[in-house]
Amino acid sequence: MSEKNFNEVFSKRLRYYMNKYNINQAELAKKLGVGTTSVHNWCGGIKTPRMDKVDKMCEIFGCLRSDLINDNTNASFSLSDEEQEVIESYRTADPGTRSSVRKLLDIKEKREKSEAV
Repeated sequence: MSEKNFNEVFSKRLRYYMNKYNINQAELAKKLGVGTTSVHNWCGGIKTPRMDKVDKMCEIFGCLRSDLINDNTNASFSLSDEEQEVIESYRTADPGTRSSVRKLLDIKEKREKSEAV
């Protein structure tokens, strides 16, 4: 992927998360300890942030690095906003909550298998 394409993908994903968490450029700049010009350039696809800043953004948004730097629009399937939100919530959940979710899905799967017989 060229630097230009990377910047475009990153800026699109960054704007998505900023919008989702209702964080403006000035707020993100403050949380990251950078100038507003840097965030403006990242949002505009003009420049690329250092990976330590990307990792800090992942902490802020509760996402994985790949969520910010990969273009998932070319996947063989796409997730709805609700599905993406569920996945992101699961990733940032505490171990007890994750365990409960897995148990619930296991119960559902067993019920569906027994009904199919």
